[in-house]
Amino acid sequence: MKRSIFLMLVELTGLWMLLAFVLPASASWKEQVLYSFQGGSDGAVPAGGVVFDKQGNLYGATTYGNQYGELGVVYELSPPAKKGGPWTESLIYSFLGKTGYNDGMNPEGGLIIDSSGNLYGTTAYGGAGGCILLGVLYGCGTVYELSAPQHKGDPWTEIILYSFQSGSDGYFPWGNLTFDKAGNLYGATSFGGGNGNACNAYYGGNCGTVFKLSPPKQNGGQWTEQVLHSFAGIANGQQTGDGANPNGGLALDRKGAIYGTTYAGGNGAGPCGAAGCGTAFVLKPPARRGAAWTENMLHVFTNYSDGALPRTGLVFGSDGKLYGTTLGSIFSLEPRPKKSGSWKKVNLYGFCNQNGGGCEPEGNLIFDSSGNFYGTTYYGFGSEQRGSIFRLKAPRRNGGSWTIDYLHGFLNAPDGLFPAANVVFDKRGNLYSTTQGGGTGDSCQNYCGTVFEVSP
Repeated sequence: MKRSIFLMLVELTGLWMLLAFVLPASASWKEQVLYSFQGGSDGAVPAGGVVFDKQGNLYGATTYGNQYGELGVVYELSPPAKKGGPWTESLIYSFLGKTGYNDGMNPEGGLIIDSSGNLYGTTAYGGAGGCILLGVLYGCGTVYELSAPQHKGDPWTEIILYSFQSGSDGYFPWGNLTFDKAGNLYGATSFGGGNGNACNAYYGGNCGTVFKLSPPKQNGGQWTEQVLHSFAGIANGQQTGDGANPNGGLALDRKGAIYGTTYAGGNGAGPCGAAGCGTAFVLKPPARRGAAWTENMLHVFTNYSDGALPRTGLVFGSDGKLYGTTLGSIFSLEPRPKKSGSWKKVNLYGFCNQNGGGCEPEGNLIFDSSGNFYGTTYYGFGSEQRGSIFRLKAPRRNGGSWTIDYLHGFLNAPDGLFPAANVVFDKRGNLYSTTQGGGTGDSCQNYCGTVFEVSP
């Protein structure tokens, strides 16, 4: 996930102490760059990964670039008519920014798509809110929808579903949104919410929210925002507290409970410093309408060997366990016997080792039908150490070790650099995602990023 806007709360001191349980191997999949952003009107620095529509087109967003300045775009990539031909990028929306428009600007999460082909995402800034950063009115961020035209070639229609106002409703939406079966949207803001005063002076201090957006009962009506939890972080002078700075990519269970992680908070007595090493949490819906949601901590990260500073959300496996990543590990969470209320955490694999493996996994994990899961690391692996795509294989027997294959190690430009989003499958089992650097667009620091395919 994009880092140039988000001011990191904790240095990576001690990260290299993490050791992998199994030596890395390479499975030698083939990588192809489908598109290189040039940093102008076509966009720059992808925000999140990509999603497919029913016709096989890919959609994504960039944090920067567009015809009006560095405000970001939403793009479409269409597959070639003939095998081996180039993919075609089309801009479907360029953000206008706050000044004079109250539009969003600078997406900081990927897109999700509904059954009708409408796209939904967040912008970190812009909108009708009055948030000020370093003396400049930037806005507090938005949730937006883009609807496809009835006739190909006509413009897409953007609707701002919600503009954050910087108070108790949240500020700086972060990461991907999540749908429930009723069409409600769930997401997270890194700041705002009205709780906590030690999270970040630049962004107003408060420690973030998990929110719900409910669609209007009648077409054309307003969406309704509800803050389900405002994080409090660790108070000054204390060593323990609530989580802080939640990540998006929330997971929902059948009963409507919401599972996620916070980048900071929890325990401030460890090596991460007073901000804390992060948490995994669950929010349970109230028994009666209008009552408060209940937050329970599933795990509080305490040090680098335990895992620290999760940057992505949690996902449910077919076995009912939750899986996630920290700065240097992949872990599982499993509920203990009923009535205990506690969860068991197991580290499945440790990154950032001295054996040439990847480091800093980013983007939610995805599973295949065999129970293996796939993801990206921002750094590490290969001669260039520019990030990787990996597959972690489930053990063949109980008590066995998880084993890792590195499907691709990114090289220097014109290859992609620094993948920071989840991957997605197509119908043939190929993987697609983005990198935040690399490609052929040299107008950006570290180049302007790519969309890529990795195939067996």
